Amino acid sequence: MLLELADLLKGYVSGFHLFQYLTFRTIMSTLTALAFSLLVGPAVIRKLAALKAGQVVRNDGPQSHLSKAGTPTMGGALILIAVGIATLLWMDLSSRYVWLVLGVTFAFGAIGFYDDYKKIVLKDSRGLAARWKYFWQSLFALIVAIALYKTAQTPAETALFLPLFKQVAIPLGLLFVPLAYFMITGFSNAVNLTDGLDGLAIMPSVLVVTALGAFAYLAGNAKFSEYLGIPSIPGAGELAIYCGALAGAGLGFLWFNAYPAQVFMGDVGALAIGAALGTLAVIVRQEIVLLIMGGVFVMETVSVMLQVASFKLTGKRIFRMAPIHHHFELKGWPESRVIVRFWIISVVLVLIGLATLKVR
Repeated sequence: MLLELADLLKGYVSGFHLFQYLTFRTIMSTLTALAFSLLVGPAVIRKLAALKAGQVVRNDGPQSHLSKAGTPTMGGALILIAVGIATLLWMDLSSRYVWLVLGVTFAFGAIGFYDDYKKIVLKDSRGLAARWKYFWQSLFALIVAIALYKTAQTPAETALFLPLFKQVAIPLGLLFVPLAYFMITGFSNAVNLTDGLDGLAIMPSVLVVTALGAFAYLAGNAKFSEYLGIPSIPGAGELAIYCGALAGAGLGFLWFNAYPAQVFMGDVGALAIGAALGTLAVIVRQEIVLLIMGGVFVMETVSVMLQVASFKLTGKRIFRMAPIHHHFELKGWPESRVIVRFWIISVVLVLIGLATLKVR
């Protein structure tokens, strides 16, 4: 929006030429979302508290969580609003990729919002039935996957690239659609599973989306992508605006979500952020790298799968409780220790993912 306005004014004031630089708009998008979250956050928390949108804590979970009952949740709505405002202000309005990711974010956010609203405001403990939640997730993910497949302009946009190998690109054809579907729905649910401790999900999300913003910027630049040996995706660079907005909104939310949390993200935030991460990775053709950088989310999901499979097959549990962050809590780790150590793991994994840019 501001880019189009600057185009009209740059002939009169030379300073408006600055808006042409993607790096400048990315920084401003980040700061806009961060400032909005910090300024509006207290009012949102008060509104959620007035709606009695308080967290419901399971009795069979760690006893330390019982004190969190009643803490306002559905705070992910703050993230979505901040991301939407910052992205629309600083993006190139003709970018199909940014519109697509915004659409995914708010579609999955709507699913999470309805689930949260039923459980917390309407006091329906069932929330949105699992089969309907999965149906809507699948529908939106398939729409995005098919849209990306149908609008692909180069072979690179539907090929599978392996990190560490410069010239390896496996044409996927129609297999692109199920891969994209898996990444979007899988990461949506993975982030949701991870969102169980104060700040545990949002900080890794900020780290991963920042790295994906770097991949998007480089993939959208023909010279950088050729030099680094990564797929060239024309137009992908504009996604850095969205990534900056999500990183800024996430940091602003963390201000209130850090231990001890004043507000929780809820499904409205977790489902949306996870779907956005999956979609970004699909667009910039870095699905495998996302699995590395988002290793904390993968670990949490796998722990649940192993726990369920083990109990059904043998009647025994592998972990004291799943997802795995609860296992460490029940082993006696303070919540803050679990959170910070998982953050450290995320930093290391994101650095490894970024290293694949050069090690090819």
